[in-house]
Amino acid sequence: MSIRKRLTLLILSMVILTCFLAFTKGYRESMNQAEALLDNELVTLAHVLIEQPLSKETPAYTSDLPQLLFQVWVDDSLASSSKSLQHNSSNQSQWQSGFSVENLAGQRVKVYRLSEGNKRVLIAEPLSKRVALTETVILSAMTPLLWSVPILALLISVFVKQGLAPLTRLSNQLKHRQANDFTAIPWQTPEQEIKPVISRLNDLFKRVESAYLRERFFASDAAHELRTPLSSLKINVHNLVAQGVESVELDAMEKGVDKLSNIVEQMLILGRTYPEQWQAQFSPVSVLEISQQVVAQLYDRIDEKEHTISIDGDDFIIAGDEFTLVTLFGNLLSNAIKYTPAMGEICITLKTENNRFIWQIDDSGPGIDEAQKQRIFNRFYRVGGDKHPSGEQGAGLGMAIVEHIVSIYNADIALADSHLGGLRVSVSFMQGDVSE
Repeated sequence: MSIRKRLTLLILSMVILTCFLAFTKGYRESMNQAEALLDNELVTLAHVLIEQPLSKETPAYTSDLPQLLFQVWVDDSLASSSKSLQHNSSNQSQWQSGFSVENLAGQRVKVYRLSEGNKRVLIAEPLSKRVALTETVILSAMTPLLWSVPILALLISVFVKQGLAPLTRLSNQLKHRQANDFTAIPWQTPEQEIKPVISRLNDLFKRVESAYLRERFFASDAAHELRTPLSSLKINVHNLVAQGVESVELDAMEKGVDKLSNIVEQMLILGRTYPEQWQAQFSPVSVLEISQQVVAQLYDRIDEKEHTISIDGDDFIIAGDEFTLVTLFGNLLSNAIKYTPAMGEICITLKTENNRFIWQIDDSGPGIDEAQKQRIFNRFYRVGGDKHPSGEQGAGLGMAIVEHIVSIYNADIALADSHLGGLRVSVSFMQGDVSE
């Protein structure tokens, strides 16, 4: 949930809770005030009735006032009464002046009794009338407040949005910033809470840019510097071999030079595999054609170890770059060739699952355990180290390059045990627009 929604709901909840507490307290206060006012009204009416010129010789009369019940007694004789109480006799021995709550005429009423000389007055009012009056008063007072809650929620949301506007603008700037854009945020803001955030971000950009440039250019520059002496060394070794010089040291030197050359080339490729550099030049590419091209390039090694290799499945087209895909599939196939023993089997499968294109390679090699699967993408890490039973040369950079290229395509890579007994590597591409 966003900060805006959280703050809006929190403030609105507090307002509604406050309104509810105010409503409850207002209801109680209104009940008490209405009770006091209506009690005073009963007292006033009782005094008015008791002052009427009635006597026991005066014929009794009745009045039909449904909201007001009364009796007037003169010398223990009923002189006047409301219609609903004309047959209700009063126990004169238990007559007590003052207020009480009783059941009269089939309803609960508030009763007030008054005695003066030979006259006694009983006046009562239904409790339902009092409750209805109180509810009407409190609802009249609270209904506008309840109707204002949606308007209040809208206003709170608007003001919270305005208050968080600097954070929203900062978030939008960061969201649209390129991954390799480390320039300072050129934004002056008066908000004291945002100033330190921008300042810290700019400091962080500066430090990250420095580390980024050091990492990116060091390996590339070092590899370029090593290329020339390595080429010269390879020529000299080749000349010695051509002249018929044979020795164990010369063979070791030749293998060492080849290994170092491979490391240099891998470092150069690793320095070039940055998403922004490649995505801009993507075009429709046939994955089957790339797979066939990679197999053709490495077929001498496949034939040397007498591997059986197959490509199964239907072709699919993705938006990509030929160089990166050749490097990706080539490194994975090269690893399969390295670690699959002679006379082994390698299978490349192209398939579509859950609206994703999957390039999968299985081999009949020894496979790797779970701990090695967690480390295999680390730079310079080799399964089994430099003394792997296969005896194959390697720099430990191939899978790191694979991971970089997978990130360029926003793809997923998964490692699993293969049905052939070795390792299965699956690269899953998203289906998308591949138009020119």
